[in-house]
Amino acid sequence: MHAPTDAAIATEGLSRSFGPVAAVDRISFSVAPGEVFGLIGPDGAGKTTLLRLLAGILDPSEGSAVVAGADVRTQPELLRQRIGYMPQAFALYRDLTVGENLHFFAEAYQVPRGEIVSRTERLLAFSRLGPFVRTLAEHLSGGMRQKLALACTLIHEPRMLLLDEPTTGVDPVSRREFWGILYDLNRRGTTVLVATPYMDEADRCTRTGFMYGGRLLSVASPEGMKARMQGEVLEIVAEPRRRALAVALGVEAVLTGSVFGDTLHLTVPEAAAAEPQLRDAFDREGISLRSLRVAPASLEDVFISLMSQAGR
Repeated sequence: MHAPTDAAIATEGLSRSFGPVAAVDRISFSVAPGEVFGLIGPDGAGKTTLLRLLAGILDPSEGSAVVAGADVRTQPELLRQRIGYMPQAFALYRDLTVGENLHFFAEAYQVPRGEIVSRTERLLAFSRLGPFVRTLAEHLSGGMRQKLALACTLIHEPRMLLLDEPTTGVDPVSRREFWGILYDLNRRGTTVLVATPYMDEADRCTRTGFMYGGRLLSVASPEGMKARMQGEVLEIVAEPRRRALAVALGVEAVLTGSVFGDTLHLTVPEAAAAEPQLRDAFDREGISLRSLRVAPASLEDVFISLMSQAGR
């Protein structure tokens, strides 16, 4: 596969190994300018390593990557000028105020002195941190710290953002506000690649890539992902829930299963054939089956199915 030359991100066979472990394993994909691309995967899938490769922090063991028009191997300085990278633990200075943090990162990115004040004021308004400009970073809530970290990442006006699980541990309201800011940036032309553990956030992306075991299993729009789902999804309410899941996974017709809120989601080749087997198994084990219906596949269902296939 040859990635398009005008892509915001283009990788070919990108790999990174740590000893015998391939943390990123021959990944080839592209992100178009103006996309919001979501990267999904369990802990240890290789998402952080992939982002660090794209940000030029790690050198590839094999393969190539061009990000925002800069080769990650040969043009590290150009790459740093053109991207904003926000790791999971962004290094805010907690003993500095909001305004001082922004000023520090502006100087670190060599923003022209005549532009620092105007850019700072614009980002304070954009992130709604203006009232907290004199507040120490250590006194901000988790959501406000993440917005400050994003503002610091944007101070040099990058073309592209690489965000590593930026809303992990942030309350739902702050998560929505953070994504509102990302959408505003995207509408203004910023390309965004965001790793997220939240399937509802993946649903907000233009396209999504699923990582598992260092490999990129599938790339498509959220709706395209759901359309690729093999089999059907049964949504079940049964008690006791954990025991019901264990019993269901022992039924021959059940391919995968997981707890999904107050329900169980089971992937089966054909719902009509699986239903009587499940009812019989629950009856034998004394499981109380309250409801059973065919449900539309969610991204989480698709991801569990893909992981199961990869494991097999």
